[in-house]
This record gives sequence, C-alpha cells and structure tokens, in this order.
Amino acid sequence: MSSMFMPAQVPSEHLGWLSGKLLGVTLTSAEWVLWVLVCLSVFSIAIMLERTVYFSRHRLSDSEALAVRLTRGEFDAVRVAVQGKRGMEAAVIREALASASQGADAVEQIIASTVARERPQYERFLSFLGTLGNNAPFIGLFGTVLGIIKAFHDLGSLSVKGAAIQQTVMAGISEALVATAVGLAVAIPAVVAFNVFNRQLKTLTSRTTALGHALVGSLRAEAN
Repeated sequence: MSSMFMPAQVPSEHLGWLSGKLLGVTLTSAEWVLWVLVCLSVFSIAIMLERTVYFSRHRLSDSEALAVRLTRGEFDAVRVAVQGKRGMEAAVIREALASASQGADAVEQIIASTVARERPQYERFLSFLGTLGNNAPFIGLFGTVLGIIKAFHDLGSLSVKGAAIQQTVMAGISEALVATAVGLAVAIPAVVAFNVFNRQLKTLTSRTTALGHALVGSLRAEAN
C-alpha cells in the first residue's frame, strides 16, 4: 500500500529540477484518490441515514391541527399534545406557552430565540454534504489527470509500436477515467441529499412559524 505514495523515478535530463520532482510525484498510482472517494462516500451515506432518522423523529405530524387549536385558544390541549415530543415545533410551543403570561410581544421574542437555538441541530453535517457534492468531481478529476499523465509517461517509455502502443494508452486512460466516474457517483447523491434536507428544514421552519403566529394571534385577541 505504501508503494503507491513513493515518487516514481523519471529521467530528468530534459526537465528542470522542480519539474522532475513534480512529475515523479504525479507518476505515483492514482488509486489513493479512489480510496479517498470511497471513504468520503461512506461518510456521506452515514450522514444521510443519520439526518433522515433525525428529521423523522424531530417533527410534529399534526402541526396543522395544533395550529388550529392554538388559534382557538385551546392552550391546555396543545400543551398536553406536545408533552414528551422532540423537535423545533414542540420546543417552540412549549416555551411559548410557558411564557404566555408575559404577553404577545415577549412570546414573539421567545419564539424567535427558540427557532434560532433549534435550527443548528437540523443543519448539522449538511455543510459536509454540500461541500462533498461540490468538490467530489474535482477530486475524481484529479485522479483522472494523474492516471492520464502516467499513461502517457508509460507510452513514452515503450519501445514497441502499433497495437501495443494503442493498447497501453487506451488501458491507462480508461483506468484513469474511473476516478472521474467515482467522483460523480459520490457527488450526485450528496447534492441530492443536501437539497432534500434543506427543503425539509425550510418546510419545518415555516410550520414552526405558523404555529408561533397562531399562538401570538390568539394571545393578542384575548388581550383585546
């Protein structure tokens, strides 16, 4: 495994010192790039599964019905309904109801504070998915470039002609293109998951805001 990281020996009579050193590094095997992409893919899949479970467990399935109850002023029933529930919506309802005696303006501030506190919990690891989706193709392209450089270097080192040259070049280039394909295979699911989770977070935030507006509106109606 360590041999793939050892610089290759290249003739340097036609190259400068720095060019020769850099070429020696690039002629190492590009297989390590594939291992990097495989590890990143495993991490991204684990994050997707963890976020899927988190989003499904930290939401209220009946938030629309609870918003109607809050509008009607059925605070006790709503308090019982969210007891033991987890997530942004439940936290906003609990803390807002606990502060209802302070007035609608204070409740609005508490709702905004609770949303700001809970939101980062839903955004955990999403930046990793976004970064991976944007950069995995470039990592794969880097592996492809290394493979093509090695293929043409091997071609220049051969003394044979004809079909043997074609076979050497085509085999090296096809092997190098695998890195680009793997990079795309890692990036596409990461981008899709990043967009899906962001969309779910926006929907959840909108539902939480709707619950907060329903409660504040009911409090102001009672005050009048």
